Amino acid sequence: MEVVLAVAIGILTGSGVWLLLRPRTFQLVVGLSLISYAVNLFIFSIGSLAIDREPILVEGVPRDLVHYTDPVPQALVLTAIVISFAMTALLLVVILASRGTTGTDHVDGTEP
Repeated sequence: MEVVLAVAIGILTGSGVWLLLRPRTFQLVVGLSLISYAVNLFIFSIGSLAIDREPILVEGVPRDLVHYTDPVPQALVLTAIVISFAMTALLLVVILASRGTTGTDHVDGTEP
């Protein structure tokens, strides 16, 4: 499971960086989204890849770290999803304004 998660994070990061280096603004937005997904998966994996463990204290289960998973990375990922959605919306507004001003969707504002 760890290998699959590491490969998925690597593919998302590599694809995101490749798209960030493209000259079009839509590819920039998709690249930033892919990188944010990769970072979210990485943060989520820090909490442990435990299955069938409780994130909240339950009666009858000993109160040690062997029987529970860490809820903090889950909260961090939820916060990161909301922030990345807001930043993507802001970036799209700025890109649309830039396209209206310059008439092109190239990152530097000029056609090659």
